[in-house]
Amino acid sequence: MKNNWLRFIPLFALTLMLTFSSTPANAQCPMCRMSAETNLKNGGSAGRGLNAGILYMLATPYLIVGGLAFVWWRNRRKEEEEEKEEALMV
Repeated sequence: MKNNWLRFIPLFALTLMLTFSSTPANAQCPMCRMSAETNLKNGGSAGRGLNAGILYMLATPYLIVGGLAFVWWRNRRKEEEEEKEEALMV
């Protein structure tokens, strides 16, 4: 049980490699940005929709990770309660 964390080292190394070796990218192409700005200046709402879409895409990974963390926490709590009950019965 003590060396259980060793299995995560390759995943951690891969994450670091992908994080630091990637090239920076622009969030929008210039034509899309100019089109959205022009639309907003002319009273349109396409720019707001574009911003809302970006926020949805930004929130999705956090919601997925948060959901997985909640499920893990809930299951871990149940395991601990079962271990306590077994210890009391013995």
